[in-house]
Amino acid sequence: MAQESTLTSNKTVAIVGAGPAGCACAKFLQEECETTLFDKGSFLRTILPTGGGRCNLAHNECDYMNLAKNYPRGEKFLYSILSRFGTYDSIDFFNNIGIKTYVQQDNRIFPVSNSSKEVKEKLLKSLKCKTIKEEVLKIEKISNCFKIKTNKSTYAFDYVVIAIGGHSNFKLISDLGINIIEPAQSLVGLITSEDFSSIAGVSLKNVLFKDKNYCWNDDIIFTHKGISGPLIYKISSIYARKILPFKISLKLIDEIDLQTELNNNSKKEIKNLLGNFIPKSLAVYILKTLNINENLPCHKIDSEKRNAIIDQLYNFTINVTGKVADSEVVTCGGVDLKEINPKTLEAKKQKGLFFCGEVLDIDGFCGGFNLQNCWSTGYVVSESIKKEINY
Repeated sequence: MAQESTLTSNKTVAIVGAGPAGCACAKFLQEECETTLFDKGSFLRTILPTGGGRCNLAHNECDYMNLAKNYPRGEKFLYSILSRFGTYDSIDFFNNIGIKTYVQQDNRIFPVSNSSKEVKEKLLKSLKCKTIKEEVLKIEKISNCFKIKTNKSTYAFDYVVIAIGGHSNFKLISDLGINIIEPAQSLVGLITSEDFSSIAGVSLKNVLFKDKNYCWNDDIIFTHKGISGPLIYKISSIYARKILPFKISLKLIDEIDLQTELNNNSKKEIKNLLGNFIPKSLAVYILKTLNINENLPCHKIDSEKRNAIIDQLYNFTINVTGKVADSEVVTCGGVDLKEINPKTLEAKKQKGLFFCGEVLDIDGFCGGFNLQNCWSTGYVVSESIKKEINY
């Protein structure tokens, strides 16, 4: 139960969803008003697999506009939110509950323990609010309060915060008259028409992807179904709603003078020469695709074969036919941002109804951005409710 003796208001708040956003919002609110946290399952269970089990809490970027660039959906909407609660606020938040952090070389921020379990335990331990392990079935605005019906009981609250994440039943929200953008997979492995089974598990670093809006160097890994890895997650994110099938082109290596390499290694087999620049098994795959004998000595590689090899290295084209089912880290879609006041995160149509976290049509790349969205939006919702209470 909330410690009523320390509360500054007798107003009641229900937070539906005890994931990262819901728990952060509860932590920020619990000293101000009577806060109740609802979830049908284990609280903060969704944080355990984040960061490969290490919990990538945030990203080391202090400029809120630069930080917001890492959200394919929600960038401008987040300007006000991230300016009020950014990366260093997140670090302070976790320091205050006993979780020390460090910055990895790639600017990802992790707990020193490298343990999502520690984050879960310490964040839950810091909560003083009432918790109810029940499934919320319906939320209804009646007179000047909200009625919440669960699978076990019915409750009434002055304010409701919905933080059910991106994988939940959005009917709970659409029944309130709030428009939902149909969810779609984001940050996923891609299925290709090409058969990469012979090179499944082969990885390549610093591969270049470039289109009219983005230019990235990152790692890829070939799979039995297609292709995955950090670079592919980014591509799948920006193309989350692109109609299938579609093509992507990757530059596998930096510029090389292949003719000079052929001249200097005339007796070397072509697969071994290419193996100096890419994994040999990938070299064999490319040569097979081009119908070039992998054992051919370099001096027998004519200009036509050389140009074909260069084209594969610089413009490795992949035909994407699908996305790996149920593999998404996050989804795009959710509550239509046009329905929400970006300064308060309150629904424009329903006063007293707020949203935070991945339930909103906001999603970021890998690197701590999606959890940052949870901490920041959870904070802004709490501040908005406090302001209304004290108005």
